[in-house]
Amino acid sequence: MSLIELNDLSRHYGEGETLVKALDGINLKIDQGEIVALLGPSGSGKTTLLNTIAALDIPTKGTYSFDGNEVPMGKVESMTAFRRENIGYIFQFFNLLADLTALENVLLVQDLSGSRDRGLAIELLETVGLEGLENRFPSQMSGGQRQRVAIARSLAKSPRLILGDELTGNLDSETSTVVMEALIKTCRDNNTTTIFVTHDHSLTRFATRIIHLDSGKIVKDESGGIDNMITTSKMVIEDVIEDALGGMKKVASKVKNIASSILE
Repeated sequence: MSLIELNDLSRHYGEGETLVKALDGINLKIDQGEIVALLGPSGSGKTTLLNTIAALDIPTKGTYSFDGNEVPMGKVESMTAFRRENIGYIFQFFNLLADLTALENVLLVQDLSGSRDRGLAIELLETVGLEGLENRFPSQMSGGQRQRVAIARSLAKSPRLILGDELTGNLDSETSTVVMEALIKTCRDNNTTTIFVTHDHSLTRFATRIIHLDSGKIVKDESGGIDNMITTSKMVIEDVIEDALGGMKKVASKVKNIASSILE
C-alpha cells in the first residue's frame, strides 16, 4: 500500500478570467521510504502540491489518502493533528526560535508532540554533524548549521513524512551538499519518506524519484540519482563477479590439464 495517494487532486484560485489552476488533476502514489524531488518552473504548482500534502492547503477537488486513510481536509483541528502526528517540515528560512539553543529548538518540537526525549534530540543533532554545538543559539551558527538544526528538529518527533521547500535555497553549493547528505542519510536510516521542492537540478542526485510539474500537472515522473547510482553500482559489481568467476574457471581448467598430464 502506498503511503501517499492523490486522486484527481486540483487546487484552483479565483474564477472566470482570473481562474488559476495551481494544481490540475494530480494523480500520484508515493511509497514508504521514497525520496522524491519536485521540479518545475516558478508557478508550476510545486509548493502548492507540497502544502497540500502537508495539509496546509485545502484542495478544490480530489482526494488525498495517507497510509490508507483519507486526510481530513477542511477541518482545521483535524488537519493540525494530522501534521503534528505525521509530518516534519523543513523551511527555506530555517524558522528557528532565536532565543532558544539548538537543543532547545529540537526539544520544543518534542514537547509540542508530547514526546520529549533529550537523548534522541542530542543524537539527532550529532547525526546531522552538530556534536558539541547543542548549546549554541542560532545567531552563533552558520546558515548551514542552522539548516541542520532545522533538519534535526523536523525529525525529532519521528515523523512518517519529511517535507522540504527549497531547503537549501539560501546556502552555497558546498553547504547544500553537506545539508542534503545529512538529511538523506538520516531519512534512509529511518526509512522516512521525503519530498522536497527544489530549483537546483544537481540536488536530484539525492532523490530516488524525480517528479516534474508544469502548469499544475505532472509532466514527467522518473527515477532519481540514488536509484541510478545503485543500479549502476549493481551492474559494476555483477560485471566484476562475472569476470572473477570467468578467471577462476580458466585457472581451474589449467589446473585440471596440468593434473591430467602428471597422472598420465
